Amino acid sequence: MNSNNSELQTAQPQVIVLGSINTDLVVRTANLPAPGETVTGGTFSKESGGKGANQAVAAARLSENPVLFIAAVGDDPFGRESLESLSTENIDCQYIKIVPNTPSGIALINVDQSGENSISVASGANFELTPEDLDSVDDSFFENATVFLTSLETPLPAVIHGLKKAKKHGLKTILNPAPANLDILSLEILPDIDLLTPNEHELAFLSGFPVDSEEDAALAGRYLIEQGVRLILCTRGKEGALWIDETGSKSIPPFKVEPIDTTAAGDAFNGAIATFFSEGVESIEASRLASAVAAIAVTKKGAQNSLPSRNELEAFLKDQ
Repeated sequence: MNSNNSELQTAQPQVIVLGSINTDLVVRTANLPAPGETVTGGTFSKESGGKGANQAVAAARLSENPVLFIAAVGDDPFGRESLESLSTENIDCQYIKIVPNTPSGIALINVDQSGENSISVASGANFELTPEDLDSVDDSFFENATVFLTSLETPLPAVIHGLKKAKKHGLKTILNPAPANLDILSLEILPDIDLLTPNEHELAFLSGFPVDSEEDAALAGRYLIEQGVRLILCTRGKEGALWIDETGSKSIPPFKVEPIDTTAAGDAFNGAIATFFSEGVESIEASRLASAVAAIAVTKKGAQNSLPSRNELEAFLKDQ
């Protein structure tokens, strides 16, 4: 396991994130290429990413306490750069596993002039995370934390074990079902998920319903509620978000901004929800604040580069 800045050991993490670490290789062009098409004239950048890392950084920049991050990287230049970058954040990295003879995760990202993106991922070391890695985490972290957040860019056995361990210790659990995987509906883990946070595409895939409007999202969400999902918070991009439970649904209005890059919008939202839940913020207000965090993120280029601090969030809200 990796060592971490000693000053982080004085505060107890309230949020635990299990997830992926990728290096993002980003090409920005006027338009996204269609199948078989080459689009020239773009610009290139190499950035820190991965859904897990993005969510951990998003949560950490909003929190007074460090975030505990459970992940894996390869013993290669990309992995070492990722660890160095994460160690500068408010993140406890001691349970990031370094996997020998395995490449670190890579994401190839195309971004167009409107901020829309397409992403291909080579998971590498991310797929070396195991249930045993969760068991290696000292129980005191789960005993003292309040929120567990994970997504689906790491193997399902590790995700399931993490959710079960978190529930055993009484944590509020959040699953961001990205990339969407129907197995989560059939592996008896729904009782271990307190909040499911799909976007519209993921909600449509998981439910089998078309999701082209708020009404569609509410119907699809209610279907998943009937399958055993407790609560759903569907992110809807420029349309805001929709909170869905067994009693109905409530719209979370969007913040109006000019998007530059939507790459980390969902991760910003999920990391923010985790932090605000850990602080005991009421669900609808936490959703509103998370929407503001995502709105700030899409106004900047890059993934982790775009994630705001608590001071940035407060300044943004004052201007609304």
